[in-house]
Amino acid sequence: MSQLRLNPGTEPDPRGIRQTMSDLHIWTGLLAGWILYAMFLTGTVSYFKDEISHYMRPELPAAAANVDPGETAQRIADAILARSPGTTQFSVNLPTDRNPAATALWRDGKSGRRGFGNGVFDPATGEKLDARDTRGGDFFYTFHFNLHYMSPLWGRWIAGFCAMFMLVAIVSGVITHKKIFIDFFTFRGGKGQRSWLDAHTALSVFGLPFHFMITWSGLITLMVLYMPWGLQTLKTPERQAVTSEMRFFLPPGKPAGQEAALKPLAAFVRQGEQRWGAGGVGAVQVSNAGDAQARIVVVRQQAQRVSTTPHYLLFDGVSGKLLTAKDSSGAAASTQGVLYGLHLARFADPVMRWLYFLVSLAGTAMVGTGLVLWTVKRRVKLPNPDRPYFGFWLVERLNICAIAGLSIAMAGMLWVNRLMPLEIRQRGDWEIHGFFIIWGLTLIWALARPAKRAWIELLWAGTATLALLPIVNLLTTDRPIWRSVAEGDWVFAGLEMTLLALAAVHAVLAVRTARHKPKTKPVRKSTVLVGEAA
Repeated sequence: MSQLRLNPGTEPDPRGIRQTMSDLHIWTGLLAGWILYAMFLTGTVSYFKDEISHYMRPELPAAAANVDPGETAQRIADAILARSPGTTQFSVNLPTDRNPAATALWRDGKSGRRGFGNGVFDPATGEKLDARDTRGGDFFYTFHFNLHYMSPLWGRWIAGFCAMFMLVAIVSGVITHKKIFIDFFTFRGGKGQRSWLDAHTALSVFGLPFHFMITWSGLITLMVLYMPWGLQTLKTPERQAVTSEMRFFLPPGKPAGQEAALKPLAAFVRQGEQRWGAGGVGAVQVSNAGDAQARIVVVRQQAQRVSTTPHYLLFDGVSGKLLTAKDSSGAAASTQGVLYGLHLARFADPVMRWLYFLVSLAGTAMVGTGLVLWTVKRRVKLPNPDRPYFGFWLVERLNICAIAGLSIAMAGMLWVNRLMPLEIRQRGDWEIHGFFIIWGLTLIWALARPAKRAWIELLWAGTATLALLPIVNLLTTDRPIWRSVAEGDWVFAGLEMTLLALAAVHAVLAVRTARHKPKTKPVRKSTVLVGEAA
């Protein structure tokens, strides 16, 4: 019987599906690898963004005071109204174990509708604390998906595009390595390309479910941005209703124009705690303060549950009547909220947060080893490794800047936080400028130096930048590491111990890079004879 050929004149790809998937894995990983590495590393440290923010404001108390949250909300509300008597809208974020101070944002009555004030407050007294201006860990968190200097729209589109590449790389990598789980237990040190491949495979398999979850959930969190057409067909009220199912969104409403006294906030906070338990209230928001249409919203603490869907109580601020109790969302919103919550890990206790951090750090190393493997694999095939073609030269330099340079820039931002004078205007912005200036200097260094020397020098620079930070902190604050340990201040002590551990990792990489002797392609005998004849 003759065989039926659906496409006569064409032949199947002789390389097979695994080789095709290998090519797809290599090129998707490379083209998005530099941005993915930055997204992974900044996302990894963002699991401790609150602790980093605390470390970057050493003026704040080491631990949260044991005070009534309702009284704290009222004290801060009084302080805001005293500072800005004409304000009609403000919100107070209550202290937690991870954030010992309270923060507040309010509309400045003296600056019109567009003017806002913000501050950090002592929860025990309600006084505004004189803490240095810094973006803290929030910068790393927002850079993770916004890329900062780009507009939020473009930054998130690029982040989503790279996340899609990451999904493709994960799936194609699993298909390519038919013995992926066996290779997980195999590591051959000192074997050049083989060692990098073993390390890349082990790091990939170690957190494979996590890497897939974190990439997929990252895309889901911004699904409305990437696929907005369903919402665009709805009218404004319906669109707001859909949005409010996924995120906390309550328009302030129109004032009545009739003056009325605002009830004390403490009673509303206590109702929230009765409903959600002690420590269950995370924030209090007030709109139309001093008006008959005043509204008070008590928002549930995010750390109590996985999902990010909104839970809140809406009260009439004048009569105290409960108007709305939002305790659930629809199935679609809840699914999205759980995936978003798994991505953010705000529900995690310290042990779970460290597990997230370590597995995500392994994912960062997975991306980094993949980028290095691309150059290691191709270097041995170069006719003259000392004078590679431009594409290879550029990839190698970008690898150096993206991997070694980013560590220096992130640690350098902490140096700027400690060394920059406190009175400088827009100090928080200048910390971020310092991050990008330092990162840009590492790129210039990588372009100007031989590749191996650039790797070694920048890895040692990263080692020094990380290892010396506790000394800089000792010289610029009254919270050295030994005092932090003695007083049980594990935010400062833990962060500085982590810095020292990361410095040790960079030192090991610098030593191994210095000792490494890359294999070169053997020179053919005929080529030597031609050279001698010439």
